[in-house]
Amino acid sequence: MHLQTCLGAFAATLSIVTASPADDASFQAKVKQGLRLIKTSEADPGSWVTDEEKITNYTGKCAHFVDITDIKDPDVLKTYNGQEPVNARVAAITYPAVSHQAEANGLIAQLNTSGPQSWLKTLSDFYNRYYKSSYGTQSGTWLFNQVKSISASNPRIIVTQFSHSYAQPSITARIPGTSPNLIIVSAHFDSTGGSTTARGPGAVDNASGCVVIMEALRVLAANNYAPRNTMEFHFYSGEEAGLLGSADIWRNYKSTGKNVLAMVNTDMAGYSPSGQISSYNDYSDTGLLAYVRRVITAYIGSYTTDTCGYGCSDHASAYSNGFPAAYVCDEPDRTSTPYIHSPDDAYSTVSFTTVLRHTKFTMAFLIEANYL
Repeated sequence: MHLQTCLGAFAATLSIVTASPADDASFQAKVKQGLRLIKTSEADPGSWVTDEEKITNYTGKCAHFVDITDIKDPDVLKTYNGQEPVNARVAAITYPAVSHQAEANGLIAQLNTSGPQSWLKTLSDFYNRYYKSSYGTQSGTWLFNQVKSISASNPRIIVTQFSHSYAQPSITARIPGTSPNLIIVSAHFDSTGGSTTARGPGAVDNASGCVVIMEALRVLAANNYAPRNTMEFHFYSGEEAGLLGSADIWRNYKSTGKNVLAMVNTDMAGYSPSGQISSYNDYSDTGLLAYVRRVITAYIGSYTTDTCGYGCSDHASAYSNGFPAAYVCDEPDRTSTPYIHSPDDAYSTVSFTTVLRHTKFTMAFLIEANYL
């Protein structure tokens, strides 16, 4: 899910309600009816909608939202109401100048698009990857096994599935470091074609982001890379339904006291008329955002900027839980893929030059951030 200018307006068909506490009787009654509480802006008190309405009336019409039904943390809800997040860091982080080019460039030289082309073709060949469909579950199983396969050359890498209240799991790969401090790169792997039953290849959105971090992981595994900071690669489910998978993971990371030094989310990395990486301004840690832009400048060149909007992608889950997060994608809104959230977001529309550009940035970021 990425900010996309769409023609036409959508009408919310259910009444606007306040974000009631999850133990409220009326709240629970609506949940038992199969409804979900979503917010479309900081000022929006919320609307109760069905899953089909979420996808058809919101995601399918490029209207951003966050599903807050399962969010009980008052500080996270305050962030989604427009307040600054409560810091979850153990200590302040200083993001330095770029200084590890020799190490990073040696690994960047080993990146290619052979694996990404094959992986992206498989992901986009699923009828859709809607988080509640059988295809969504099957794609999760395939991705889990594929991530395990590309990690197998380094037995220290731990690949796990993170279970949710729905069938499609999220997936994480972890390269343990000498420090438990975490550097995280992420992408969502679910997709939609505009309804719960539509064909949704999701090639650019967001199979492209998945294969970017998979290729970086492949090269690190092949080199038996032993990081200082622990590196994690997150593949989120349920993003198109309101950031569901990442919300669960970042809720867990907050409650268990994880110390995250940096999280960079990639959502759409395969369609770029500008030939640049785009770094978005909002729902991002200002210090980390500046650092990300220094890495882009040093390794890739110039970058574009834009504002992502409410509930734009999974970095919002990390940010709202108080962790330093940033978001990169392939284009500003006005020039991004016209095929988003439709059956036309196909493999044939993907530029693998763009995919490789993002993969080089991801590797550079991981190596530079390894020394934070």
